[in-house]
Order: sequence, then structure tokens, then C-alpha cells
Amino acid sequence: MRTSSVLVRPLVAAAGCLAFAGLTVTPASAADTPVAFDCQAKPPIVSAQTFDLSAGVDATAPSTVLSGSAFNITLAPAPITVPGSVNGYTVKSIKDIKLRAVVPANAALTGESLSGGSGTGSGTPSVAVSGGDIVMTVPGPISGGSTFTLPTLTLDLVAGASGGTVDTQLAGTAYDNPGLTFTARVPILFFTADVPTSCYSSPNPVLSSTAVS
Repeated sequence: MRTSSVLVRPLVAAAGCLAFAGLTVTPASAADTPVAFDCQAKPPIVSAQTFDLSAGVDATAPSTVLSGSAFNITLAPAPITVPGSVNGYTVKSIKDIKLRAVVPANAALTGESLSGGSGTGSGTPSVAVSGGDIVMTVPGPISGGSTFTLPTLTLDLVAGASGGTVDTQLAGTAYDNPGLTFTARVPILFFTADVPTSCYSSPNPVLSSTAVS
């Protein structure tokens, strides 16, 4: 049975373009894009639970850049509240959060880093590129019902061929190829279980688009 979960609105902001000395660029543009995640939690002894997770992404990026110019995009999520329960099951905590974004085409990714964040538990967040995705990992644990803020993700890019675009988009096409995953600690009957959860967005919207001239 599908139910609606707590509304989560990550707020994504991108900083301007860092180009060659003396180069001017078109001002950045912003768009508030809704993202609807289809999620599946798989408890060990009961049937899989599906639910919807709604998100809003405010993506800001340069409208245009010159081929070969360097620029950066900063993704700064807004605070998120962990639900205290889902489909009648109490959520004690969540851990091992992984959020994936596609490495943009027609650009070279020269660096990625994390900064800030709060309430993310005792583990140290990290970011890495794996299989064509930029993967932010937050170990947690984060208590159910609490509010946390994911770290800010900064991407350093060099624009590719003239005439193309540099688009940003979340990863994920199915439960077995997700863009968002986490593990929930949930009491079931007489024990507490680790419940893996996977989510993807369908349709998966383009969050920002930068023309390369």
C-alpha cells in the first residue's frame, strides 16, 4: 500500500561562474523544480513497504559559459526532518544516507568537496565519484523525529564543447538503481531491524541547464 511520507524539501543553491581573467558571463538563473521520489523499504520479515517522498530543488547555475572556462556549482540542502514513523512503524533512527547526482555531461569535473551541515550524527560525511555519479555519504545515525542539514556540496567544473549544455540531474532509475538510499532502525515485533530503503525520481527532471558557447 502506498502512503505519503513527510514532505522533505532539499533547497539546492548554485554559486556563480569562475572563468578566465577578464571573462564576463551571463548572470545565473534559478528554478524551483519539484522532485517526486518513489521509495521502497524492505523489512526482513514483513512485506516491502512503498511510499512517496516529495522534494523541491532550487537550482541556480550560470545561464551560459565559454567553452574551456572554469565554474563551480554549490548544492546547499535545507534542513530535513526525519519522520518519527512510516506506515505505522516507529523510526528510531536512520543511517548510511547516500544521495547521488549524475556527473554532468559536456564538462570535466575537477573537484568535489563538502562543508557545513548539522545534526548528522557522529559519523563524518564524505563525497566521492563512483560509476559516473557524485555520491554524498552521511553515516549518521540521526534520530527519528529530529531535524538535520546535509553538508553543502561544491562541484568544480570546466565547460566542454561549444554548442552543448551542462545539465544537472539526480541519479536513479529504479529501486535497484536508486538516487537516494538509507537504512532505518525500526522495531518489528520483538526486535529492532535495519530496514534498507531505496528511492528514485520518475520522471527525473533536469534541475539546471547551462549553455556552452
